Amino acid sequence: MTSKSKVLTTFVRNYSMPKHWRSDAVKYDKVTYFPRSPNHKDPPIVPSKLLMVTLVKPFAGNPYWDKNILKQLGIAERGRDPVVVKNIPEVCAMLWKVKHLVKIIPVKLPDKLPNPDDFGGSYLHPNGTFYVVPKIDPLRVESTEKFENNPKKLESLKISEKLRLQWLNGTLP
Repeated sequence: MTSKSKVLTTFVRNYSMPKHWRSDAVKYDKVTYFPRSPNHKDPPIVPSKLLMVTLVKPFAGNPYWDKNILKQLGIAERGRDPVVVKNIPEVCAMLWKVKHLVKIIPVKLPDKLPNPDDFGGSYLHPNGTFYVVPKIDPLRVESTEKFENNPKKLESLKISEKLRLQWLNGTLP
């Protein structure tokens, strides 16, 4: 039991000392940010339209609600292969719940998006950069095939084989 004297002699400070740096705070929605200098301006942020999501932790051994989210994102069927999802609030809310299981990389798209006909020459790098290689002209493809199939073309393998046979036959000039 506590006595009246202990209760009355226990002092608690219920006020705080004013902090001089609180006035420098900048409020962004629900986040309070303290800039390094008073005239500091953040660079403009352009969010990516797409996100590349890769599973980095095992699928098994997680609670059913995490597994359901991974299935909705399409990661469960793909395994460790990356999945590309839209950067919209609904998907970001799902990714927030499973961020401990996945690696999220924003996809950097080129300035000029390709037509659906040009997707054959596209490549998504593991660092999130999307490359589009333009199609080769039919004239260039034809001239390359013509050069490779030319019977007058001298190749090192053909030359060395012919010289070896001449050496073995003793007909080398």
